[in-house]
Amino acid sequence: MKFAQKLGLTATIALWPLFADAGAIDQLHQFLKDTRTLKAEFAQVVIARSGRKPQQSSGTVAIARPGKLRWEIQKPYPQLVIGDGDKVWIYDPELKQVTIRKAGQAIGGSPAAILAGSNELEKNFSLSEAGESEGLAWVEAIPKASDSGFEKIRLGFAGNDLKALELQDSFGQRTLIRFSALERNPALPAQTFRFTPPAGVDVVGE
Repeated sequence: MKFAQKLGLTATIALWPLFADAGAIDQLHQFLKDTRTLKAEFAQVVIARSGRKPQQSSGTVAIARPGKLRWEIQKPYPQLVIGDGDKVWIYDPELKQVTIRKAGQAIGGSPAAILAGSNELEKNFSLSEAGESEGLAWVEAIPKASDSGFEKIRLGFAGNDLKALELQDSFGQRTLIRFSALERNPALPAQTFRFTPPAGVDVVGE
């Protein structure tokens, strides 16, 4: 799987306060203002452009804004993505490989920039209200950078929760993510966002 695709799968987790008289974009900005840390569980489905059998996975996510994230796929095949604000590590235990990138280059216009980045969303994305469907209010974010690897990102809200995240990449692949057990502003140990490559793995990148 390409790096941009893997990172896109990381990007993703959050809880947005929702007010009855606020649009989805306002909810997103309110989240960025009020939420410093969060953790959640996720279920993810990746649908290829060809329509072949979807790939399903699940795991946990944690974020400390700005810049720190941990996206851990637990089933069916373990994979770990950690960003400490300076670098991003992608660890694939099956391949025994770690890929390292500078955080700015890796996150930039990716979904992670929405969830773990600063409050300057409009610098990297064009935001628009995307109406209501499936009982959710949606925000659509279009990356401004042509090399982000993603065509669009949609975020769906219900009540006070971010319930869904949908990503469409440049290859026509769609990733659908649903969140559960969300916690806003929990205390997260510093070790959550630290990574040391295990002995014997190949290290690629920085």
